[in-house]
Amino acid sequence: MPHPPLTPAELRAAVDKLPRARLAHLPTPLEEAPRFAAKIGGGVRVFVKRDDCTGLLLGGNKARHNEFLLGDAVDQGCDVVVWGAGVQSNNCRQTAAGCAKLGLECRLYLSRAHHRTEPQGNLLLDYLVGAHVEFTDAAIGPELNALLASKADDFRRAGRRPYFWHPPRVVPLSSVSYALCVAEIAEQLAARGVTPDALYVSSAGATGAGVALGKALLGWNCAARLICPMHWPWHIPTRMAEDANAAAERLGLPHRLTAADIDADESHVAPGYGHPSPGGREALKLLATTEAILLDHVYTAKALAALVADVRAGKYRPGSALVFIHTGGVPAVFAEPNAVLE
Repeated sequence: MPHPPLTPAELRAAVDKLPRARLAHLPTPLEEAPRFAAKIGGGVRVFVKRDDCTGLLLGGNKARHNEFLLGDAVDQGCDVVVWGAGVQSNNCRQTAAGCAKLGLECRLYLSRAHHRTEPQGNLLLDYLVGAHVEFTDAAIGPELNALLASKADDFRRAGRRPYFWHPPRVVPLSSVSYALCVAEIAEQLAARGVTPDALYVSSAGATGAGVALGKALLGWNCAARLICPMHWPWHIPTRMAEDANAAAERLGLPHRLTAADIDADESHVAPGYGHPSPGGREALKLLATTEAILLDHVYTAKALAALVADVRAGKYRPGSALVFIHTGGVPAVFAEPNAVLE
């Protein structure tokens, strides 16, 4: 038997039981994008959830994540945060900013991958808020995760109290923040008398798991299109369902998802993680020139390209309401202007 849906207020009450550091500017705006919608055709309505406006050093989805992750770190008495991703990581930029606000030391281990290590874009901001940065050739994913665990062990042996990227703990907590974001969207749409037909977001992990969970908790029947920016060495829908379920368990809620409930689309990754696509460039230009909203070129641009492709393919009837969750990432644009404009 399915469990009865929650109201946004009930979901918020469940979330309020968790430790939390108030870091983000919430609620973020929900803007209709009529000129953009007219350009892509299909007679649909497009709403942009402006999570690029969450604050915490130029905004993005990790501000929501870090309310719960750094709240957890403070609750455990941690004094150093050991984090890592790519050189132009939005995650690391906002984690470094959250650490600065909370007085936590931030140690970043950044994978070079194909990025230069000049202080530009997100990396420049990491330095400006006082993060300690080391570069590594470890690949993003299990190899980098193992490095972070090892560095955390080093700090622990030195008498420190580290908080680090330990996926079984941090991913469900991050997911909670996006279930809460869906509740926020629900209230904003209800105030306009709008029922959503689809949600779109760039994610192959915590953010998408939270969106899928939030949709399920509220009992929405709309699509939740989770546009993956990378391929992972595991079955993404299964992992995201597991993370959503772990988040629900943390909230004391009985609702559970299966892999079949997760619409994780890996077809927009090409030409590869961190590399812009022709469709993404078109979507970025369309939104910028019609609504003056700037996307980043490898995450949000590809997710909006998926929305555009679905509308052009006739997936939605005229009058459908599509919500695009803008997860930020704009500082990376300034590190790679030629890739953006190519």
